Amino acid sequence: MTQITVEKNPSQQRLEALNVSKWPTWEKEVSVFPWTFPEQEIAYILEGECVITPTGGTPVTFGKGDLVTFPAGMTASWEVKKPLHKHYQLDGSKLCQIYRRIKLALKL
Repeated sequence: MTQITVEKNPSQQRLEALNVSKWPTWEKEVSVFPWTFPEQEIAYILEGECVITPTGGTPVTFGKGDLVTFPAGMTASWEVKKPLHKHYQLDGSKLCQIYRRIKLALKL
């Protein structure tokens, strides 16, 4: 997958199958910032509204109730229009996630 996918209002069964309620949460105030996704991330938006623009791509808008998948390796600009609160799940083990972030920071 090379693009962001937004699933509008996924069913409760889908959320339960993914075990979304057990995922960690993250919050962000209204802001604009760059971001790189070292691994695929799936996020379920609890509150907020955002526009994310992949580098060289088309802006994607999502908000409360959406299930969003961000592809590994994508760089983008976030615009948090309303304060964001989300559940999120990253691919891979914690060790692999740490390795990817160190590699990214060192630009290896």
